[in-house]
Amino acid sequence: MKTTAKRTLAALAAAVISLSVLAGCKGNDTPADTTAPAETTQAAEETSATEETAAVTTAGEETAAAETTAPEVMDFSANKREGDFSLTALELSKKMGNGINLGNTHEAYGHNSYSWDTDPKTFERLWGQPNTTQEIVTGMKAAGFDTVRVPVAWTNGMDYESGDYTINPAFLDRIEEVINYAINADMYVIVNDHWDGSWWGMFGSATEETRDKAMEMYISMWTQIAERYKDYPENLIFESANEELGDRLNDKDVAKDSGSLSTAECYETANKINQTFVDTVRATGGNNADRYLLIAGYNTDIGHTVKSSWKMPQDTSENKLFVSVHYYTPADYCLNGSISHWGSVKQYDTMNSDLEQMTKFTDEGYGVIIGEYGVLTDGSTPPNDWDLWFNNFLDNCDLYNYVPVLWDCNSLYNKLRASIPDENVAELFHERSNAGRAAISMTEEQIQEAAEQGKAQAYEEAQARDAEKMVEAPDENTAQAWIMYQSGDWGISYSVGDTFDPNNCTDGIKATNPVITGEGEYTVALDFTDAGKPKGTQFCAIGVANGETLYPGYIIDIKSVKINDKEVELNGVPYTCSDDGKCKRVNLYNQWVKTAPDDAAVAPGQDAAQATPSPLTLSDKLPISTFEITFDFIAPAA
Repeated sequence: MKTTAKRTLAALAAAVISLSVLAGCKGNDTPADTTAPAETTQAAEETSATEETAAVTTAGEETAAAETTAPEVMDFSANKREGDFSLTALELSKKMGNGINLGNTHEAYGHNSYSWDTDPKTFERLWGQPNTTQEIVTGMKAAGFDTVRVPVAWTNGMDYESGDYTINPAFLDRIEEVINYAINADMYVIVNDHWDGSWWGMFGSATEETRDKAMEMYISMWTQIAERYKDYPENLIFESANEELGDRLNDKDVAKDSGSLSTAECYETANKINQTFVDTVRATGGNNADRYLLIAGYNTDIGHTVKSSWKMPQDTSENKLFVSVHYYTPADYCLNGSISHWGSVKQYDTMNSDLEQMTKFTDEGYGVIIGEYGVLTDGSTPPNDWDLWFNNFLDNCDLYNYVPVLWDCNSLYNKLRASIPDENVAELFHERSNAGRAAISMTEEQIQEAAEQGKAQAYEEAQARDAEKMVEAPDENTAQAWIMYQSGDWGISYSVGDTFDPNNCTDGIKATNPVITGEGEYTVALDFTDAGKPKGTQFCAIGVANGETLYPGYIIDIKSVKINDKEVELNGVPYTCSDDGKCKRVNLYNQWVKTAPDDAAVAPGQDAAQATPSPLTLSDKLPISTFEITFDFIAPAA
């Protein structure tokens, strides 16, 4: 996963779902939510090297051409200038328009295979992308993107394992070329340190010396970057990290003894790193004294970033900070496609509520950049209902003055053509661009008014669809039980996560979801016959929507489990829990939670010491056509 670009879509989803959406009932530190999970970017990045770049049928020809084409000779001296830093981050947001990522390119990681002094262009091609050219970036501008985010793996050009944190000058030169491509195209450009081989796990080492080295390297890295590019104008924005400032500080890829940080300590460390980033950049002077800076949120996840534990850093320059989060919700639709449709009222409610939370920061004067978002595709056109998802997302960004930056790896935007081949997709982004709006003289007020109208109309249409064909989700006064399910190949799913939406599913699944009315026996079931039989199981649980709110302290006592109409035995004791204080849950197979909490609530007569988050073995029950669970809902003892 760390040393190869060709990570499969299953691994993508594993990285995504393994966080807050599925890691449920681990304890109060790990709330289950439906905002974009922590590792979505790395998921999207590495996966796209195989899935998204499938649209580039001449990848081999591109690489060969890149290796034989003479280097460009361009005069970029005019791009280094004083710049105008008079605007606030909120004001600059309006100028940054739509953005796009130059994905799977300069962050393609090959440090374990190539030496630090390897030609930087070699790394760019490792994950199936062509070398970046002026034509590619200019084409992005013409396609309707006014900002380009350039993820970078700086340790590709660094011998940091030997204690040498010097970045290869050729690597700095190459990133400068790309910065210049963007400025030549009259674009804003964001440069960060991305996943970068997951060196960030050094911060979670059990060894103080390793933690100190991590901070030393981080300071050295950003000092070099900031010094090298400090003469660039306001078009250039530095970003403190990608999705690693959070739970991934405990990653063991580089520091094998990592994992020492509690959730509270992860927050403290993320805050410290972001403050160090601001202090380091500002200390280099020049334009960096007032440069706009993008601060990576906790896991770049909305739900985690809006918590009081996460802090924006102090800054010596006034109103020059942005906060970054990513958005791929629901993950089963945006990332692995097991949800066949999007556009129910519940789905609109979730997106609108998620994005509105970030007004916490705009109200405080910070800009908000959604550094990655999208509905991933292995071709040039997204899946069913993509237009509903994209339009509502972009309407929210227009309404709240967020800067949206599309994640793309030669998929929707084709680098060979330097354009968007799908006419409908091309029209959507052109209409949202600064040039598209200028062509029809849209004012800021008109943009916001159009966004409000667009959201309202989309919601009315969702209500009509729900009335016609969607399955109604329970309101807050109704408790309803269901089986959360994710297949082993990530191709089939049914309402995974603590927010129950029966429309978040693969087409063809027939579900039995009883309304809970109090104590008694209930049966939940899934019939996969018309959906394709699941190939293995990644996650399975019983959920009761509003179960904890309406029936606090009640226990779910599993009486029988039938797979393909045959009863199967549990091999452990299940326990009842709640991550969000609303949904009640019993995990049946949860590979991301290894142990039950100390206060696991088990049924009368069962031993809490034997409680496990995976009491059901499913690997030998394949293929699954039907899945039925009967349980008693038991009131707490008086």
